[in-house]
Amino acid sequence: MKSIKDNRLAWRIGYLAASLGIYLMDQASKAWVVRRLRFRDVPLIRGVLDFSYAENPGIAFGQLQEGGSFGRWFFVVLAGAAATAVLVYFFRTERNDDRILGACALLLAGILGNLTDRVRLGFVIDFIHVHAGQYHWPTFNVADASISFGALLLAYDLIFAHRKDEKKHLSEQGVTSS
Repeated sequence: MKSIKDNRLAWRIGYLAASLGIYLMDQASKAWVVRRLRFRDVPLIRGVLDFSYAENPGIAFGQLQEGGSFGRWFFVVLAGAAATAVLVYFFRTERNDDRILGACALLLAGILGNLTDRVRLGFVIDFIHVHAGQYHWPTFNVADASISFGALLLAYDLIFAHRKDEKKHLSEQGVTSS
């Protein structure tokens, strides 16, 4: 019979395997974009979604692009620290917190995907371009989407876990809320 500790480790390995899958999908999609779309845009849904090659030396949504070599390595160190923090949090989280474990797996995949680009190339390859009319969302990639969804899951959990803990605390004290 498996021990509880073995079961927790197996679940964590599963989440890390999913994270690896997302990381590989990110890197494969960027390699495909470099080979096929570097010098042309491809409209997928006219007026809404295009694949459009872009090099982003900055951070999210094209911010802080003027950092040069210092900026590149600063972002490498920052991403390395973020990945380490997420991994530590991942292993310290209880097994029954699937939303947090999933969020950490998404964050880790995205951070490492963009970190790989930054170390290898000095910039991050972006290619997904969403727009509607005159509004254009900044070009992004699979890693960026993974980071965004992971962050949203963590934010959701922080907001609603606090409420759940508050209700539990009140019910333990015999107070009901309406």
